[in-house]
Amino acid sequence: MTVNVISKRGLGQQAKALKVDESAAAELNIWYRVARQAAWTNLAAVRTDFPSADQVGHVLVFNIRHNRYRLIVRSSFPIQKLYVKALMTHKEYEREEWKKWA
Repeated sequence: MTVNVISKRGLGQQAKALKVDESAAAELNIWYRVARQAAWTNLAAVRTDFPSADQVGHVLVFNIRHNRYRLIVRSSFPIQKLYVKALMTHKEYEREEWKKWA
């Protein structure tokens, strides 16, 4: 069973709202394609594809464009679903408001 990423549209909208550059948008598309084809069951499996990923509770944090952006995703490994919660700048990430999803 592969991971169901919810939602590509929401990810695109957040990227547009942040006015990410083309290289960041391309990296987000790569993240999406890899995540959709993955069969992650835990953080170790995620790190085979994204070595810098971190987990806080049920939330996975991905670095985009060398820490310029952070992608916050709520994970549900048993049912193979990822819920895109936020794409934010590193400065926004440091405020830790994203922890409400952890």
